[in-house]
Amino acid sequence: MTQQIKIPTQIEVRGGEVNNLKGIDVDIPLNQFVAVSGLSGSGKSSLAMGILYAEGSRRYLDALATYTRRRINQVGRPNVKSVKYIPAALALRQRPNVPSVRSTVGTMTEIYNVLRLIYSRLGSLVCPNGHRIKPTIKIAEAMDVVGDQMSVIECPVCGVKFHAFGAEDFAFNSDGACPTCGGLGKTKQIDASKLIYDENSSLADGAIASWRLPGRNFMPTVAAAMGIRTDIPYKDLTDEEKNTVLHGEKKQYPVDILSGTGRVFHMEHALFENAYNAIEDSMATTKSERALKRLNQFYKFSTCETCHGTRLNPDRLHQEVTGLNIAEASEMPLGDLTDFVTKMKAALPENMQALATNLSSELLNQLQPLLDLGLNYLTMNRLGSTLSTGELQRIQLGRTLRTETTGVLYILDEPSVGLHPDNIAGLIKIFRQLIAGGNSLVVVDHETSIINAADWVIEIGPGSGAKGGQVVATGTPDELKKNHKSLIGPFLSGEATIQSRKLASEKALFKASQFGLTVNHRFNLNQLTAKFPLKKISAITGFSGAGKTTLILDSLVPALERSIKKQKLPEHVAKLDAGQLRHVVSVDATPVGKNMRSTVATYTNIMDALRKLFASLPDAKKNHYTASYFSYNNKEGGCPTCGGTGQISLDIQYLPDMVETCPTCGGNRFNPDILKIKWRGNSIADLLALEVEEAIPVLKDETTIADTLQVLKEMGLGYLHLGEDTPTLSGGEAQRLKLTSHLKRRQTNSLFIFDEPTIGLHPLDVQTLLKVFDQLLEQGATILLITHDLDLMANSDYLFDLGPMGGSDGGQIMAQGRPDDLVKQPNGLTSKYLREHYQNHHMTV
Repeated sequence: MTQQIKIPTQIEVRGGEVNNLKGIDVDIPLNQFVAVSGLSGSGKSSLAMGILYAEGSRRYLDALATYTRRRINQVGRPNVKSVKYIPAALALRQRPNVPSVRSTVGTMTEIYNVLRLIYSRLGSLVCPNGHRIKPTIKIAEAMDVVGDQMSVIECPVCGVKFHAFGAEDFAFNSDGACPTCGGLGKTKQIDASKLIYDENSSLADGAIASWRLPGRNFMPTVAAAMGIRTDIPYKDLTDEEKNTVLHGEKKQYPVDILSGTGRVFHMEHALFENAYNAIEDSMATTKSERALKRLNQFYKFSTCETCHGTRLNPDRLHQEVTGLNIAEASEMPLGDLTDFVTKMKAALPENMQALATNLSSELLNQLQPLLDLGLNYLTMNRLGSTLSTGELQRIQLGRTLRTETTGVLYILDEPSVGLHPDNIAGLIKIFRQLIAGGNSLVVVDHETSIINAADWVIEIGPGSGAKGGQVVATGTPDELKKNHKSLIGPFLSGEATIQSRKLASEKALFKASQFGLTVNHRFNLNQLTAKFPLKKISAITGFSGAGKTTLILDSLVPALERSIKKQKLPEHVAKLDAGQLRHVVSVDATPVGKNMRSTVATYTNIMDALRKLFASLPDAKKNHYTASYFSYNNKEGGCPTCGGTGQISLDIQYLPDMVETCPTCGGNRFNPDILKIKWRGNSIADLLALEVEEAIPVLKDETTIADTLQVLKEMGLGYLHLGEDTPTLSGGEAQRLKLTSHLKRRQTNSLFIFDEPTIGLHPLDVQTLLKVFDQLLEQGATILLITHDLDLMANSDYLFDLGPMGGSDGGQIMAQGRPDDLVKQPNGLTSKYLREHYQNHHMTV
């Protein structure tokens, strides 16, 4: 008799205590689409990423050979009693990294890699004497010959033997790079107009912009030692003095430099660097992305005259497939590649069809998920750095999904980031395909349409931080709609109120005047004029790739910044009406701080104030402890064992690195001697261990700290610990933290631009964010939002919608006006989905 095997139907998690999870027990159905919901900071990602992904990937890697594991970045064992029946796990994280200047859509999706193979194996060549050679199987086979004869071809017309170009020869980041621009497609040279910061200032007061760079601020002293007058306006210097400042020879001079403390330092060999050298030498030694961005402001970029922007060595462009060289093929939208492949195969001889099918199948396998996700309008040569968050997210998702595996647990963190409601319908279709393929899916998201489409919902809460970490509700979306404990239920059923602020009337909308711009031509924007009301909330909406980022971050922001500095507008901006704006603050969702040494306290003014407070105590003065002793980032204050990180990482070869709490400081980061200094019974580590809400009554008498704590609480961040690592915060938390220095201060004539401000935010968190926006408005600010969030749209005073689709099908104004007016307009997908959102929440249309 055959024994009946019982197949597990759910993952069983018992005693999960990762981060703020309070020993939770939860079952996650297998082979279903499971959504995880909850307030920001409630513990959703701790369950999904901290337990399910960590344990699923760890167990899979345990099955690999020791040699292989040593070369893979492994995740340690999570703090959980048991996890049963978990498949191998793949994860898609919330924030894609911003690509480098060398990344294109083709390289990021790896489609260009296959295209290079196609051109090297199936392309039509040109011999050194100019004879075109049709593709043959012999040429393709020559590419795989080992030794000196690799890629050697004989021209059938003239008999000359030559090396044909292989796949690597078509790589603009490698052997195929243009010799002039190095594969960047652009050349750069220092812009002389940007060297002088202010010709009415003297050299000593910083007239030379490049001498303001780090390590160059003593150049005016060197110039004075050379006999150049540094105490008169730059414009009054003689031509000879100006020439020396700009083009003077690099020489060493003895100088005396006065420090900020009044001490004089003598330098016997101070090197003079003229205004140009200061930039060139800085560029040659810099390794920081931030420093590189600062230096690039001194350059003007132009299309490379050798490769004309193709990035490739021009001699690579003689090789063709279907009459197109590889640069021309890279200019095609992804949606046209299917026809390109069909034409290519039709033109090849019979004995090359198998190879062509092999290569084209690989290309189409990589292409199809991107087409399903609505990225058909992107071209392979599109710079990765110009893509929107939503486009980056979908490329990352497409790479994850193309494997077509079965029995895998996919864990996606906020896959709706940057996606228009219409894109989300395509995303849900992909989810269903994953489940149909025999996989399991866990999605952390706040988008109600995604949660409503799930088979099962797990809600974590009830609050954030210490008030969260519990399973408050589980069930189907319909069951959560009826569950009074569920916070997301009212938003799923439409019973929740989504318009939580009073919108400006039509009469009051432009009462405080307006600002705007006209874009000549930039990507898919052509002769487009946009205007927005001052001292109101405006939202820029539209299909992913319609031109929102191009209009605001690529055009409006640089135009305003240059206008404020009285510099020339970007070439693609024809006209700018800055209104009364004199300051621009761009707030995105990138992580706050680069490493674990950055905390909530160090990012705000709290840590500096605490250090001064402790340094002023009698016991500190008695021990000669200055403020620097109360920083774990300094040698004096940091724990001698862990160096102020609070952790010790142990390399145990092929096993995951073990991260242990430091035995000396117990994880508080400080030198034990420093912790003997107490303020009202608390050491500085005790205060950093407090949540914001807990710290408010403790530090209420310290005005500077108390004000900042109150701002953090009002922004819905009361659950964060003062010593919490900032790189671990969600995108929405990072954005709100960046606003702390701007609240409680007049912001008249300031424009705040938020790129996808609802990343990681529950609908209730969105209402908290709107209160923060209203505070900024009360202080005189103007707010621009780039968003797909329907709740934010419903609460904006003015909407500006681009479309109808993305890429070449976008860049048009579909609708503009108040949200209550847009829902009545027939044009555009945004109006359609906003109208449905109104109707779902019983609002008048």
